[in-house]
Amino acid sequence: MEGSERDWMGRMSSSRTHAAAVLRRWAKWLVLAALVVLAVYRLKFAPAPVAAHEIRSVPVVAEVMGTGTLEARIKTTISPRIQERLAEVLVDQNDFVKAGQLLARLDDGELRGQVEVAAAALAAAQSTAVRVEVDETRAAAVEQQARLDHDRISDLVRQKVSSTSELDKAMEQLRVAESDLRRARAATVEARQHVITAEKNLAYQEERLSFSRIVSPYDGLVTRRDRDPGGVVVPGGSILQMISTNELWISAWVDETAASGLAIGQPARVVFRSDPDREHSGKVARLGRETDRETREFLVDVRMEGLPSNWTIGQRAEVYIEAERAPEALAAPQRFLQWRDGRSGLFVLDRGRAMWREVTVGLRGRQMVEIVRGVSLGDRVVAPADIRQAPLQPGQRAVER
Repeated sequence: MEGSERDWMGRMSSSRTHAAAVLRRWAKWLVLAALVVLAVYRLKFAPAPVAAHEIRSVPVVAEVMGTGTLEARIKTTISPRIQERLAEVLVDQNDFVKAGQLLARLDDGELRGQVEVAAAALAAAQSTAVRVEVDETRAAAVEQQARLDHDRISDLVRQKVSSTSELDKAMEQLRVAESDLRRARAATVEARQHVITAEKNLAYQEERLSFSRIVSPYDGLVTRRDRDPGGVVVPGGSILQMISTNELWISAWVDETAASGLAIGQPARVVFRSDPDREHSGKVARLGRETDRETREFLVDVRMEGLPSNWTIGQRAEVYIEAERAPEALAAPQRFLQWRDGRSGLFVLDRGRAMWREVTVGLRGRQMVEIVRGVSLGDRVVAPADIRQAPLQPGQRAVER
């Protein structure tokens, strides 16, 4: 009897162990199934946290973006016009200068000597001109007297008072006097030409002397100093680099597809990479007429209307040109626009559910996009609250966050 009881208890213990093992095995599957059911519920039935936006009428600005550098419209290499030793440089990099201000000076000793020689030559030519003019006056007086003598003797010969030999002598003296007068007049012309030549030579030497003084061609800024005193400089060799600060602009490269929407005078905003949190205003000043054959971009010059406190020629900036504006447009933020099967649309919040609506878009601004058709004023459109969330599905429950 006791053995039977022990057998029965053993079988009961074995049965309980087997049942526990089976329960443990099924428990894993039950937990997994519960997790799947929970996930399906969260995906299909649990409200998705969303960000909402109310459709309203706002201005929408379509912009064309380009990247470029700050440039000066007028920039100049300051170089000498003659070869000479550089005696002095009076300005340095980052100096502001005025038009006509002396920037550098060349050694002018030899040039001054040439001016003095030219001035002496002019004085000599002028003295010679005075002398030959006196000679011409004397020759004219002699010629006049010879002509009077000739006329008087001619009258006497006709009256048979004087002989023909005296008339021949008077004729000879008149011809000699006329020849001397022509020679004196030619000498006067030659002397005057020498004076003119000497005057021009003096002016030329004085101009060469003025080349030893290198002055600023306009109000501007010295951006670089390339030479120091002591060396010999030659025409075309850079002493200084300078720019005019009257007109600075961004030369930006813009994709050729935007060309039809751009025009001179369009407003623009400029963001320098050195100061990305601040915008500066500008206007389109010039459109390039040549597209780069590799990048398919062309240059657009945007005149600056303000600059950072610290700016440098050549620094990079992004330019956003206002190509088109809709002053009153139904609009939604760019990130709320969704695409399904190649069609644009928005999820509109309707009684707690995200309902898909196909829309037609118009202008695309920096943050907002114009909705031409598909929504009405006051509609609340939604998008996932976190960009890492799964996309919304039509009819999915949604709750604003």
